[in-house]
Formats: sequence, structure tokens, C-alpha cells
Amino acid sequence: MTDVARAARPVTAATRWWRDAVIYQVYVRSFADGNGDGVGDLLGVRSRLGYLAELGVDAIWLTPFYTSPMADFGYDVADYRDVDPIFGTLADAKALIEDAHRHGLKVITDVVPNHTSDRHAWFTAAVAAGPGAPERHRYIFRPGRGPAGERPPNDWESLFGGPAWTRLPDGEWYLHLFAPEQPDLNWDHPEVHDEFAAVMRFWLDLGVDGFRVDVAHGMVKAPGLPDIGAASQAEMLGTAVLPYFDQDGVHEIHRSWRRLLDSYPGERIGVAEAWAPTQERLARYVRPDELHQAFNFHFLKAPWDAAALRAVIDESLATVAPVGAPSTWVLSNHDVKRHVTRYGDGAAGLRRARAAALLMLALPGSAYIYQGEELGLPEVLDLPDEVCQDPQRLRAPGDGRDGCRVPLPWAHTEPPFGFSPPGIDDTWLPLPATWAPLTVESQRADPASTLSLYREALRIRRDHPSLGDGLLHWLDSPPGTLAFTRGDVVCTVNVSAHPVEVPLPGTLLLATAPTAPEARTVLLPPESAAWWTARSA
Repeated sequence: MTDVARAARPVTAATRWWRDAVIYQVYVRSFADGNGDGVGDLLGVRSRLGYLAELGVDAIWLTPFYTSPMADFGYDVADYRDVDPIFGTLADAKALIEDAHRHGLKVITDVVPNHTSDRHAWFTAAVAAGPGAPERHRYIFRPGRGPAGERPPNDWESLFGGPAWTRLPDGEWYLHLFAPEQPDLNWDHPEVHDEFAAVMRFWLDLGVDGFRVDVAHGMVKAPGLPDIGAASQAEMLGTAVLPYFDQDGVHEIHRSWRRLLDSYPGERIGVAEAWAPTQERLARYVRPDELHQAFNFHFLKAPWDAAALRAVIDESLATVAPVGAPSTWVLSNHDVKRHVTRYGDGAAGLRRARAAALLMLALPGSAYIYQGEELGLPEVLDLPDEVCQDPQRLRAPGDGRDGCRVPLPWAHTEPPFGFSPPGIDDTWLPLPATWAPLTVESQRADPASTLSLYREALRIRRDHPSLGDGLLHWLDSPPGTLAFTRGDVVCTVNVSAHPVEVPLPGTLLLATAPTAPEARTVLLPPESAAWWTARSA
């Protein structure tokens, strides 16, 4: 791989870069294996920084690489100030941050404040100390209900399935909204606030440019921990008021973190992974004195339908406008089925995914790319049961998240496609043999490939500042299509399954399918998108 730094804004400049940044999510375990153990690591990420710079993104977001028993692949943190040996060392993390900055790339890391690992020193001390001990006050311990305390303290359910409470041999129960190995912290305790401020300072001092805040809506629980009175609570996430999510008290925590971030130079940012029952409540996380961005899951969940896509775009922009924040746009991540497959899989799914990419990258605000979407990777739906490791799948029926976490294919014609060094064939999840045409090596020289589409789209986006932050103006267009202007650029999207004739918007910049403009009109191919330089008046 060519390892060349691209021209970029200086990483130390306070440029409000985050308002229109394209941020690439690196799922470290599946990005690149640098040490030959079949698992992605920080050395592997470092070795591919040239690829990311060449792709044209502005920043990378690294999923957790901290010391962890890996009950939830790093989202169960045992030590927030060190690197798990699976991923490398603290020196590797520091070198990665420095190298990324030399390539003109910002670095965002995960912080996991809702819960720790059950192997964290605080929790092991709490278990050893016994009921009523001060050590237990850092977590949420309660006596059970029933004559002998044999029933959980309330009816809350884990998002991974089953009750959200586990009973210790001494009779007390502890809360875990995720796996039992992920006990929830008690954010009413001042030591918890102090600890996470110190953790953030530790990584900011090492040079990170911001944090993606895991479960940013979850730290504060309603007083008294009231029952919900309903089953299947995971299905209520983002649509209903829940006593353990989106409580008003989380906002003071985020305000304190914003003050901390603002005390550092270079526009360090906070990004909320937040679920809220309404878009208006979600906007509270990005008020001027809170976090800078919040993930827009409403866009991710929108169906492949022109009216639905326009509605969610309008709603998203209208929601953040009153608080002056940019919207964010994301099509896939490490927790959801890849959008090639969500949009229909096969050739149709890929056509729609390519069109969705140009739509997303033309919208006002910041865009997130999940590793491999620039290669057009589909969800792997046929992983053998014996290799699947997702705790969510193991505790509750369903597909799980393993299929979107399969390692990336880099080169060659046989698995593991250059993910690991030569001679290493066993990877933590197997790569499909059918992915040979999807490798970076296969796509790099093909101007019609999905990788080439993303590279060219990101180049054009950087050359046309109007494609970043700013306003969007809808144009009239036939049913089943979308059309809008962003300054000097027009974006057209044909969501329908048949060609649609429209007035020629201008000079073609980029299209996801062969497009032949006539003198005054153009026939938009089915399930395609195009960018045009607007006609002059």
C-alpha cells in the first residue's frame, strides 16, 4: 500500500473541523492484523494510515482498545488508561496518534462511561467488600424483592436479553443494562465523575482529538429505579421514555465534559451515541454547551424510499437547527447489519448502497463511514455457529453482530486476503472466499469500483466546500427521486427501480452508474445518484 500523507488542514488549528468532517470508523479487531495472531490491532491500524489518508477522510474513530476481558469485545473496560495486549501497548497507541496526525488525520477514541468490566478494580473491590460497604456505592447494588430477596429489584431488562440484574452469593443484586460482565456505574457518586474527567485528560494529553461517548444517554437512572411494566424493552429504545435512559441528569455530565474539552487547544470534540424517544430530546445532547455531535440513527434506519429519506433528512436538519449543531449521517456501524444487505443484498443492494453514499456525502454536516463500506462489503450471513462470538447473539435469539465485524479484505485472491501477515490463515472471524473481487487491491485500479467512487466523492467534497456544512435547498423532481442543491453542486438520486428523465442539472461531476446527458435532459439510471455542477443562470 502506498503510504503518503495528503494535504490537510493542520491538526492543531481550531477550525471547527468537526462540523463537516468525514470520520472513518475503525473497528480495531477487524481492520488489520499487525502481529500475526489473527486479530486486528493498533500496529495494523498504523500500517494502513496511508490508505485512510489516500481515501480522503478527515478523522478516524477507534473502537475500544483498552484492557478488557473482551466479554463485549472491549466495551467492558477493566483499565481505561492502558491498552489490552491483544491490541498492543500504550506506546503503540501513542505512536498511532502521532502517525495519524502526520497524515493529516484526527483521532477519536471511545470512552465507555455507563459501565465498567466486572474485572475492573473498583468492581472486584465492591464484590469483596460486601453489602453496605463504601466500595459498592460506585455501582448500583440493591437488595432483591420477595421474602428472601430472591427476585430482582425491578423489572428492567438487559439490552442483550434477560434481566438487567445479577445476584451475588451474598444476596445483593447489581445492575447491568448490557451483559452481566458490564456492571453499571453509579453516577450519583462524585468519585465516578472525578475518575472519568481524569481518564479523558489522560488521553487528551496523549493527543487524541475527541471521544465517541458510548451509551451517552445511559449514565443517570430515574430516582427509585421504578418498574417499567413492559417486556421487550430493547424494542422500546429510541421510541419510548425509559427510566434508565435519556434522563435529564446526563446533560450536566456532558456540560462538564464540554468544559474539559474546551480547555484543550485544537477543537477537541465529544460525539454522543445517544438514543432518545424524540428528535427534540436528541438535540439536547448537542446544545452549544454540551457535546459537538450525536449519531443520527434515524437516517441509518430509514428504508430505501424517496419520501422516507426526504422526511428523515428534513426532520434531522430541523431538529439540530435551533441548537446550531451540525447533523450527522451514517449508513452502517459495528452494531447493525451492513447497508448493502439491508438495502436488498446482491447487485440491487450494492446499487442502492452506492447511491446512498453519494446522497449521504452531499448532505449538510458530518458523515461517518464504517470500515469496509467503501469496498461495498455485504453482511456475512452464513458464519458457522461455532465461530460466532457476539454476546448479544449468545444471550438472545437473532442474527447478532458478528456478520458486520468480519475482517477487512486487503489483497490477494484467497482468505484472509492480506488481513494478517503472510503465512497466517486463521482470523478471529473467517473471511468469505467470495470476497476476492472486493479487496482493496482489486478495487484500487478499477475506476468503476466502489472504492474508486468513495475516493472520488471525498476528493470532490473537499474541493467543493458547499458540500460540507451549510444549507440544503430541495428541487422539484419526479416521484421516486430526490434532488437538491448545495451551493454550486446539485445532487440527484433516483430511488426507483426504473429510469427517470429529469432536466439536465448541469455538468456531470460523479455518478454511481453510467449516465448520458442529452442537450436539455438526462435519464437517471435506476437506483443511482449523481453530482453535478449547477448550470449558471
